[in-house]
Amino acid sequence: HAKIFPSLKHYLFRFLPSCRALSHTPASLHINQTQHCKQLPGMVSSQAQLCRSNLELMQTIIQAAREVKKTCQKTFTDMRWNCSSIDIPVDAPKYRPDLDRGTREAAFVYALSAATISHTIARACTTGDLRLCSCGPIPAEIPEPGYRWGGCADNLHYGLIMGSKFSDAPMKMKRSGSHANKLMHLHNSEVGRQALRDALVMKCKCHGVSGSCSIRTCWRGLQDLREIAMDLKTKYLSATKVVHRPMGTRKQLVPKDIDIRPVRENELVYLQSSPDFCTKNEKQGSVGTQDRQCNKTSAGSDSCDLMCCGRGYNPYTEKLVERCHCKYHWCCYVTCKKCERIVERYVCK
Repeated sequence: HAKIFPSLKHYLFRFLPSCRALSHTPASLHINQTQHCKQLPGMVSSQAQLCRSNLELMQTIIQAAREVKKTCQKTFTDMRWNCSSIDIPVDAPKYRPDLDRGTREAAFVYALSAATISHTIARACTTGDLRLCSCGPIPAEIPEPGYRWGGCADNLHYGLIMGSKFSDAPMKMKRSGSHANKLMHLHNSEVGRQALRDALVMKCKCHGVSGSCSIRTCWRGLQDLREIAMDLKTKYLSATKVVHRPMGTRKQLVPKDIDIRPVRENELVYLQSSPDFCTKNEKQGSVGTQDRQCNKTSAGSDSCDLMCCGRGYNPYTEKLVERCHCKYHWCCYVTCKKCERIVERYVCK
């Protein structure tokens, strides 16, 4: 364990870098002793305290960090910026500039990180992976006729409390970057958690003779993280650029072009404009789109015209082996043949 933890220490001062570092933690590693918390010296005091008082929670946070990376890359697979900023070696000195400069990409990743950690904790309560919490409370309202409350609801309340304690703690420290960046990250993290609150829906299971569904047992459950990420992606696309200026007795973030109104609670905000991500530029954090796969028939962001930024593209062929001519046999198995087909792909020049 001692060889693993020191590599995390200078990332854990701020939540987002810690999330990235934790995503590299081997699946075989288990934090099961309080001394493991001491081997994470980069954590602020309240995070270390949280670790010591609930070691199981740290395992859940590590799981959440892996989910952030995977979900972000899936959500932006059709965009020039494809969340590559997260997928860099753990021993690199810092994030790429696109996440260090207060861009809309940073806004999305902070929101997704906050939502993911609370989502993962809430689900861990439901599955029994965390001993300090259990199922969520039964709603106070009376269900409609034919419905009844039951099952095991996702414990969103506990997930939000513990998730925000961990993710917001570094940004509330004095030495955690500029005041503008702190306000931006705290705001966007809260937007992520609000998206989670909006994703709590009623789920039901049918009961009755011969599947008649005469009665439904229902509970409040969270939508899949993928759906929440897509909601945050929509907010990313319409994010508001803000400036840090005096408002009354203190400085606040206000919309740059429409500063007659305050920042809305459900909108992502950013301080710095992003590059177009077309070409490689280390200073701006752009890896470029050369060799990225594009869709020749699409009119969206994954089209060869937009993805390749007008540089053109190269075609290549790929052989796919798929299951085909499947037959169901009584009872109860399926046999399939293997079919090969050639597909044409395109990559940006």
